[in-house]
Amino acid sequence: MARADAGDGEPRADDGWPDASRFLEEPYGFLPFLWPTEPAFGTGVGGGVVFLGKPHPDATPGTMRPSITLVGGIGTDNGSWGVYALDSRYWLDDDLHTLVAAAYASANLDFFGVGRDRVLSSNPLSFNIAPTGGLVQGRHRVADSSWWIGGRYLFTSADIRFEAPATRPGVPDFERPSRVGGASLLATFDTRDNIFTPLRGTLLEGSFGLFAPWLGGDDTFERATLLALSYFELPAQLYLGLRGEAAAVFSQPPFYMAPFIDMRGVPFLGYQGEQVALAEAELRWQFYGRFSLVVFGGGGGAWNDFERLDDARGVVAGGGGFRYELARRYGIHAGFDAAVSRDATAFFFEVGSGWMRP
Repeated sequence: MARADAGDGEPRADDGWPDASRFLEEPYGFLPFLWPTEPAFGTGVGGGVVFLGKPHPDATPGTMRPSITLVGGIGTDNGSWGVYALDSRYWLDDDLHTLVAAAYASANLDFFGVGRDRVLSSNPLSFNIAPTGGLVQGRHRVADSSWWIGGRYLFTSADIRFEAPATRPGVPDFERPSRVGGASLLATFDTRDNIFTPLRGTLLEGSFGLFAPWLGGDDTFERATLLALSYFELPAQLYLGLRGEAAAVFSQPPFYMAPFIDMRGVPFLGYQGEQVALAEAELRWQFYGRFSLVVFGGGGGAWNDFERLDDARGVVAGGGGFRYELARRYGIHAGFDAAVSRDATAFFFEVGSGWMRP
């Protein structure tokens, strides 16, 4: 169901359903959230609050975005915990976007190897990683187009400790602080009608990053990523989303900086490689008032050699859930998802799309 319109371009919230738009626009307005943690971190919860800036009064689809400030934390039964904060803000009549994020955590995880490792894939090594770091990003709209150009700086310092000595080739053997510092160039094309739960439009984004000691890290390596999201409004109140993503690292990055398959239902860091690629689809049916049902699924692969794709590790995952249109002014639908793969079953609380990008 498309958003109702009052005739002057302003979305209506007078359909008789509860709506949080007006509250979010108050100076004290916020949106609380609480979600079960990803199984890779143990059983627990994460949560926090989101503050949204009032959208530009002349907002048009695909050009204007609300600012977002988020603070929160997580805790699980295996001792993993963390706190984080993020601020995504638009300036200069929404022609300049800045993003600042910081986190401090201690996570107990499993290492399954980078690329296909027949031993580690079934007998992973447990380790603790305690990172402290953040990123600063800025991008500017090109003229009055849907293109953005910018850059990002990332720094993190992490203490890493494996529970057992790592003596096999290809397994990290250090127990020391590990620092990563790097700068990336970004190019984005964005025609989505909103950043939370898009009904239509496309997001294309590419980045190339250089990480080096002179940028604050220990190691020199490069990382490239490509992301494509497309949304389509179909008949019968159906909305289709498609996602494709690929990433690659070059030289010798620390193992935790190797890309991994990031999909609902796939364990965090469970499928890492020097190169990864994935594809996913999501179909939402707004079947009654503000209520929707969602189904999704996809697959991906991780490998270490472009010429040996037969040595890739692959996984498929899928699931479903429901949404409620919580704030029509902002286009926010929120609800719960359940996802499953051959490795795990996971539950998620989603605010906006499962692929939301500010």
